[in-house]
Amino acid sequence: QVQLVESGGGLVQAGGSLRLSCVASGSIFSINTMGWYRQAPGKQRELVADITYGGSTNYGDSVKGRFTISRDNAKNTVYLQMNSLEPADTAVYYCRAEVLRTPLIRNTYWGQGTQVTVSS
Repeated sequence: QVQLVESGGGLVQAGGSLRLSCVASGSIFSINTMGWYRQAPGKQRELVADITYGGSTNYGDSVKGRFTISRDNAKNTVYLQMNSLEPADTAVYYCRAEVLRTPLIRNTYWGQGTQVTVSS
C-alpha cells in the first residue's frame, strides 16, 4: 500500500507565504506525476499545480506567478511554495500521486488534505 502525508498548512494573512510538503511512502517502484489540488467549501476540487518525474510543470490559472511546485524524486516528496496568498486561496489542499508499485501496476493516491486559511 502507499500513503501520502501532507504538512505545512495553516493560517496566514493575505500577502503571506506558506510551503506545503507531501511525502509518499510504502510500496513504490516509481512515481510519475505528483500534484496539488484544492477544494474550497461548496466548490469542486481543482488543480493547483502538478509536476512530472522529469520536472515539467503545469499550473492552474489562478495561481500562476504566485505558486511554485517542485519535487525531490529521491525522497518521493513534492512541495508547493505559495506566495502572495489571497483569501480566495483558502481551501483544503490535497496531494495526488500517480504511483508505479511495479513497472506494470499504476495507481493514483490522494493524501488526507491540509487546511490553508488566508485572512484578509
